[in-house]
Amino acid sequence: MKAALLDFKGTALALAFGLGLLLLGGWQYLAMMLVFLFASVAVTKHGYEEKRELGIYEHERSWENVLANGIVPFICVVFLPIIGPWPFIGSLAAITADKFGSELGVLSDDPVSLGNFKKVKRGVSGAISKFGTLMSFDGALLIGACSYFVFPGISIWKVLAIALVGFLGCIADSLIGILEEKGIGNKATTNLACSAVGAFFGFFVLTTIA
Repeated sequence: MKAALLDFKGTALALAFGLGLLLLGGWQYLAMMLVFLFASVAVTKHGYEEKRELGIYEHERSWENVLANGIVPFICVVFLPIIGPWPFIGSLAAITADKFGSELGVLSDDPVSLGNFKKVKRGVSGAISKFGTLMSFDGALLIGACSYFVFPGISIWKVLAIALVGFLGCIADSLIGILEEKGIGNKATTNLACSAVGAFFGFFVLTTIA
């Protein structure tokens, strides 16, 4: 069994993002991104055989995937002195929620389209399942829990708020996925929108919660 890996260009871009996070934000921001990376590999590998049979297992991720998931968190760190850490954490919670929801939810046999709430085949963009929805919240909660230990002064209420923000970003991803199924945009643009929504709510929601 092969592990989910980045291709050469994807690896180079990921290393550049990682170095930028370390230099501009500090070890905490790099550590949080590594949590996302390792968690993403774990959920991608989970159910490998079933995903391969369905034809939806992605072995190598390209630079487009890295850019779509990493550019918004990176921009948030660039503007860290102005906007603070919460947009970064919100965007990271959103893309982690999306990764958990899509990679684990695809193993569920009850997906329905958010466009018409009719049952669709597994792996269709713009669809959700009960299990995938639960897993997406768990993915966002993972980022909230890690933030609690990495960033000082975060309350349990803020951990839960981070999970909610990430979950909202994932729901936005699924809604935009409806357009993707109609040929408007692709997986990269959907992921980009997901992280942007997470950053938006991170700024306007997380900054107001003690």
